[in-house]
Amino acid sequence: MKPKNLKLLAKTEEDLKVISAHLQDSIVAAKEIAHLKKSKILLMQLNRFMWEDVEKGVFRKNKRIRTILKFDNVTNVLSKKIDLQKNEAFLDFLAIESNLMPDKSYEINLIFSGGSIIKVKAEVIEVTLDDQGEPWDTKNKPKHKVL
Repeated sequence: MKPKNLKLLAKTEEDLKVISAHLQDSIVAAKEIAHLKKSKILLMQLNRFMWEDVEKGVFRKNKRIRTILKFDNVTNVLSKKIDLQKNEAFLDFLAIESNLMPDKSYEINLIFSGGSIIKVKAEVIEVTLDDQGEPWDTKNKPKHKVL
């Protein structure tokens, strides 16, 4: 049976935690990040590790799938330790954190390995994750050190 592609919509901070969990260990090339200022949109195309498949059974193959992460109502985007001009730079996704600001807007931090961060300022939380195409097998399953 062919698995369905994942499509998620976040409108709350709790919803963002679900998207964050699904994006853990995704890989994104700097050239696959676009801030469309006039449209108030931030787009990213990531190679998402399909943790939901791994969790279903011990003998499942490790898979990745292309996914689009879209932020709407974006008022500003800042980055730390990321050169978006370096097309060959790759970022390893760790988590999303969000904070409600005093003016009722949101500051959403996309956290990557190596201390890299993309800070998204948005009027409201409206984020979609949308898998594209077919998944492919990958040899490596991400590993994390336990502290």
